Amino acid sequence: MRSTIQFLRISMFTLLALTIIIHTMIPSIPSSLLNPDALLFLFEHKVVLLSLLWCATVAIVAYLSTRPLPVFLLDYTCFKPDNDRRCSLEVCEYVGLRSRRFSPTSQEFMRAIYRKSGLGDETYAPPFLFQTDYGAQFRHAILEAEEGMFSAVASLLAKTAVEPSRITLLITACSMFAPSPSFSSFIVHRFKLAPSVKTFNLAGMGCSAGTMSIDLAAKILRRRVGYALIVVTESTSLNWYFGDNRHMLVTNCIFRAGTAAALVTSDPSRLGAAKMELVRTLRTHHGADDAAYNAAVQMEDEDGNVGVALTKDLVRVAGAGLKGHISTLAPRVLPVSELLRYVYNVTRSIMAGDRKAVHVPAFTKAFEHMCIHAGGKAVIDAVGKIMRFDHGVTEPARMCLHRFGNTSSSLVFYELAYFEAKGRVKKGDRVWMLAFGTGFKACSVVWRALRDSGMDPDNPWKECIHRYPVV
Repeated sequence: MRSTIQFLRISMFTLLALTIIIHTMIPSIPSSLLNPDALLFLFEHKVVLLSLLWCATVAIVAYLSTRPLPVFLLDYTCFKPDNDRRCSLEVCEYVGLRSRRFSPTSQEFMRAIYRKSGLGDETYAPPFLFQTDYGAQFRHAILEAEEGMFSAVASLLAKTAVEPSRITLLITACSMFAPSPSFSSFIVHRFKLAPSVKTFNLAGMGCSAGTMSIDLAAKILRRRVGYALIVVTESTSLNWYFGDNRHMLVTNCIFRAGTAAALVTSDPSRLGAAKMELVRTLRTHHGADDAAYNAAVQMEDEDGNVGVALTKDLVRVAGAGLKGHISTLAPRVLPVSELLRYVYNVTRSIMAGDRKAVHVPAFTKAFEHMCIHAGGKAVIDAVGKIMRFDHGVTEPARMCLHRFGNTSSSLVFYELAYFEAKGRVKKGDRVWMLAFGTGFKACSVVWRALRDSGMDPDNPWKECIHRYPVV
């Protein structure tokens, strides 16, 4: 509505200006240059001239008024649980022994997985894990969700000084838990959002839900001015696996509690307050392939215990999906010089008869900072190997996994917070967020920093950044 009114105002003003110019210009033409018949012809066809100018004006103004609006990241917040919720190896072993639901073989297997997982001893577990009753209880899942989401949103709204009534779009995402009313209703009710707010509640999207929520918000905001609140979390309370299936035991070792909230807007007046501008998003879906589809699946084991099975194909599928994803992304983000170099190397290999040679464009030429999917040590290593990233490029992903574990859809925001805590993000820098999700999906989000970013008071790395990176 606002863009339509703006379009009409610009069109009327332009037409009025052109009409005045025509009316004043034609009579002022020297009579020596026009004979009476030619002058009469011009006046008689003035209406035709005005019509042509009107059409041209409408076309130009329509283009300017309907082109996509810029989308800005005002700010974001990552939830950090209290210290009494830390989940070290000793805590995991204690929980396993106290539950009396794991065989000695399964306990030894989880111990081995944990030790090579890349997780440290300061990750956080949900409140459910510290209860004496390990039965799947709905209230524990609700408590976990409310704790993370309400805390993150409250902190975000306080930082940005945006009234909840101004939010026009709300997107919530949680893969493993979808209560009724939905999580989006939780937020609307708690923070009293306006009745006109448009809400979306995403489920089953896996770790890619955070980046996909940004993509969804951008597609809507580019057509109209508004504010989008994005809240991404995960619930493990109803999905902690108590059984002996090794594929399903892995999730107990790497997934931890985490929530993030972000506020994005297409309001041009907030440019000065925004941290970043959205440059590009890309989503690719590889679920048509059987191996990709079955790489990570929620299921029951032979005893009826529910959990998420991570197959041995997961790392290979992630690598194959990444190759397909970057082949689409590369031409859109790489500088021309790097694209030409890549084409030259491929052509030279083909002419030399080496068709199996693998050439990877230098993505470090396109981005200053990369928030790589921190789904696990093996996944980070696979991405680093395929993309030929050195240890420094994968550092934020490895440190995020060490400090917070796999927090699913919110993990890219914890990595962005790491960059800011280190003071590395400078004005003009490009930031690439890359996340994978069940199905199998890949999603990229590219930002451009609008100002130098430092460590905010609520940065989750604030109390420990001096200890990172760790060996």
